[in-house]
Amino acid sequence: MEDLLERGTRGMAATDSQPAEGYGVVSKAVMGAAAGAVGTWALDRADWLMWNNESEEARLQTNAVRPFGEPPAHALVSMVEEALGIEMTPEQHELAGVAVHYAIGISPAIVYAIVRDKLPVRGPARGLLYGLGLFLLQDEGVNAATGLSAKPQDYPWQAHARGLVSHLVYGVVTEVVLDAMDRSLRSPSVGAEVGSEPQGRPRAIRR
Repeated sequence: MEDLLERGTRGMAATDSQPAEGYGVVSKAVMGAAAGAVGTWALDRADWLMWNNESEEARLQTNAVRPFGEPPAHALVSMVEEALGIEMTPEQHELAGVAVHYAIGISPAIVYAIVRDKLPVRGPARGLLYGLGLFLLQDEGVNAATGLSAKPQDYPWQAHARGLVSHLVYGVVTEVVLDAMDRSLRSPSVGAEVGSEPQGRPRAIRR
């Protein structure tokens, strides 16, 4: 009986301490959503820091060429309002814009969390590549193609530099958060706690 208990508990410990590569797609997607939200928050901090330190001329030029005079997420909200013939209050418009902005940041992070283990690089370098790719694809490509931003050449160089740096911050932070969650879930403490049970159970049976 003691041998059976020990074998069963060891099996539970081995199962609980599986590496991150063994997580299901749903688990990785949830982790990606959480990491993407943190990464988007960090992107905003970096973006605002650089925006507040740009020249007045660069900021005026950026706002002048932006559709609706707004960043892409808020411009999308304005497009929807215009298409539906509705008008939100300033507070509702701002809240909707922030929600869209976070959705845009979280969605690719979910995909990234699912496929990142297949990438040839590891650590912050992987996050840098992710941020760079998203900047080129979304900021410089999709936004302009869908009318959420002006053509890239219409913006001052400061806007491109700000977009690049903030997306690199986003990518690295997203990767660091995912790595931290990986390490936490790989911790042997769970297995150690379960593995300590066999010593107590046989004594209880003998009583």
